[in-house]
Parts: sequence; structure tokens; C-alpha cells
Amino acid sequence: MRRGLPSLLILLAALATLASAQTPSFDWPKHVTAGKEFSVETTGNGKAVLYIIGVGQVVGREVTLGGRIVIAADELHNAGHYTAILAGNASEPVDFDVLPQAPESLSFLAKPSRVAVGLHDGISGVAYVFDSFQNLVLAPTDVSFQLSVGGAVQRTISAVTRDGVAWVRLDSAPKAGAAQFDAHVDGIVERRIVQQVPGDPCSVHMSARKAGELIEVETDPLRDCKGNAVPDGTIVTFTERNDGAESTVDAPLKRGIARAELPEHDGAVISVATGVVLGNEIRWRQ
Repeated sequence: MRRGLPSLLILLAALATLASAQTPSFDWPKHVTAGKEFSVETTGNGKAVLYIIGVGQVVGREVTLGGRIVIAADELHNAGHYTAILAGNASEPVDFDVLPQAPESLSFLAKPSRVAVGLHDGISGVAYVFDSFQNLVLAPTDVSFQLSVGGAVQRTISAVTRDGVAWVRLDSAPKAGAAQFDAHVDGIVERRIVQQVPGDPCSVHMSARKAGELIEVETDPLRDCKGNAVPDGTIVTFTERNDGAESTVDAPLKRGIARAELPEHDGAVISVATGVVLGNEIRWRQ
């Protein structure tokens, strides 16, 4: 019996080694790219079921151990954290990440659609960077924002995405008109149009003349503080005060000028205003 003990120990050690060698395992990468084919080597023998569990999907299929498992390009295209496991075997589950591809598209938001000229930080833009599978590209990415008016570049600012998002604030241009607001990433361009409109009138001046039994009042052409013509339809208020009585006429701008007719009273004081901007006063004498 003692003579056979060493042989028995050798046999048991060999069986343990064989069992260990046959425990299935697979060499799974820690990171893969969305929509890209890759393969992993397995050990062991026989059949097993491979499960890949992740963001909004579960992949399951039978595999043959001791060979190569190929994961096709269309099997994993949602970026996120996944777990791979060989069901029914002693192998440990493996965690890995599916990373987005290179930037392929932009979602660009620009606000507001209409803004007054010369407004500090008046225009804001936000860009979201996506790959071809609409995964948000989380890696820091340079985004260039550009504001142009009439083909002339007014301002260019570069920003780096944070968690897939880049944002910027720009001053509106001093000149009224349609502004092109662009976001650029690696040759990808998204464009929005921001209508820049004149600001409030910088000042208002009127003149008056006799028109039969009435007084006809008329403004000079109204412009904002940047020299842009104030749009037609802007309301101008003419007020006449005489011996405690008051007459008021609201007149819209037409071709940049507002006109109105008021009763004629000797010594009447006529004033003009638009919004919060006060104009000159005229004391009427017959």
C-alpha cells in the first residue's frame, strides 16, 4: 500500500491539472468600438451559451469552446457598459465598455431666432456630438462656432465638449439682418439662421406744420443706436397738452417715419415718445 501511495498522488495531481486546464475561459477586451467586428479566444471544449448583457440589449448564442468567438459589426452598436458570460460554465463574467466611434453628426441648437443688434451675450449655441449610431461622443472634442452676417465673419469661438456637449454665448452683430450661426466638428457643419433686428430707437425728433385747421406732426427717420433703421410698425406717440386738456395719437412707423394730425390750439405743448425714449417738445404758436 505504501509503495502505491506516490503513484496515487501523482495520478490525483494529474487529474486536478487536467480539470483546471479544461475550465473554460475567454480573453475578452476591456474596450471595443461600437459597430466594429472583434474576436476573442476561448479555452475548454464542448458547447456553451455566450450572453452579452448591456445597454438596452441582450445578445445570446451558442458557441464552441476552444476556438475563436467572432462578434459581428452589427451586434454591438450602442455605447455603454456591458457584461459577457459563458452560461453553465465555471468561467467568471467579464465587464467591458463599448465606446462611440468618431464624430459623424451634430445636433445644434441656437437661441433666440430673433435678437436685437449689439446685444452682449445675446446669442447662445449648444452642440451635441454623435457618432454614426447616434451614440453621444463623450471624448473631449473641439467644436468651432462661427457667426457671420452678409458673408462676413463677425466672431469665431472654439469650445471643447464636456460629456458630449459644447456651448457658447456670442454678442449679436451691430448690423441688422440674417446671421448665419454655424457649428463645425471635423468637417461636419450644422447651420442655423438668427434674425438680427434693430434695437430700440436711440432718439426721436419731430417737426410740426400747419395743415388747415390742424397741426401735422412728423418724425425724422428713426434709427437705433447702431444706425439701423427701426422697423415699420413701431408705435410713436404724439401728445398735445393745452389748458389742462390732453390729446394723444399713436401712429405706426411707415417707411421709417411716423405722422399724425392734432387739433390746433395756440400755446399748446406737443411732445413725442416711442417706448421709453422721449423726444423733443414743440410749443405751438398760431
